[in-house]
Amino acid sequence: MVREAASRGAALIITPEMTHILQRSPKRLFAAITEESNDKGVKAFAALADELSVDLIIGSLAIKTGDKRAANRCFHFGPDGQIKARYDKIHLFDVTLSRKESWKESSLYDAGKKAVLTRAGDATVGLSVCYDLRFPHLYRRYAQSGADILTVPAAFTVPTGQAHWHALLQARAIETGSFVLAPAQGGTHEDGRRTYGRSLIIGPWGDIMAELDHDEPGIIAADLDLTEIGSARAKIPAWNHNPDFD
Repeated sequence: MVREAASRGAALIITPEMTHILQRSPKRLFAAITEESNDKGVKAFAALADELSVDLIIGSLAIKTGDKRAANRCFHFGPDGQIKARYDKIHLFDVTLSRKESWKESSLYDAGKKAVLTRAGDATVGLSVCYDLRFPHLYRRYAQSGADILTVPAAFTVPTGQAHWHALLQARAIETGSFVLAPAQGGTHEDGRRTYGRSLIIGPWGDIMAELDHDEPGIIAADLDLTEIGSARAKIPAWNHNPDFD
């Protein structure tokens, strides 16, 4: 699918959160994952970015960081196959959705401590992962630091996706006057979980430029005109207003 996207002319390609494994069982998870230096996904995606000469952002991989601990880590591979940036998910998904469905990501994963900007072609890109989406101060900081594009790879649950996916992504685009690229896992997975899908590309005025309107595998693409960012931000510069108040 990455090769297909590149064949269509894509220069920046992004995949969902947990691109190479979704696994609820801690035993099975840690039997499968490794440290970054040995991770097959890191090696394969670096080679793929180099082969295709594209900027490839792998939404995240589960990377072993210690005894029964991991990072939910996003990687940006440049057109030469080198790692240009790493971002560890800052906000971990610790929620109770119902009596039957609860999640505690922090029981296995360590939260990241750094927001990360990277460059893809002429664009500055602010990296995030899934649950980060609910914390607008992260994206405001990215916009104020020069981000043109915000990436939100995700594996949203079905209930939260149906309720909030579109609204939150459009809000982040509107609030910051940025392009938002949100590739998402979808469907029923081998470990039993269900994710919402509906990958989106959103313009800096909040308009949906491309959408995968189902939860099956697929590719969406759009041409991003970076001049639209300045236009949107000039009209409503709320992204850079910082009034004091009690």
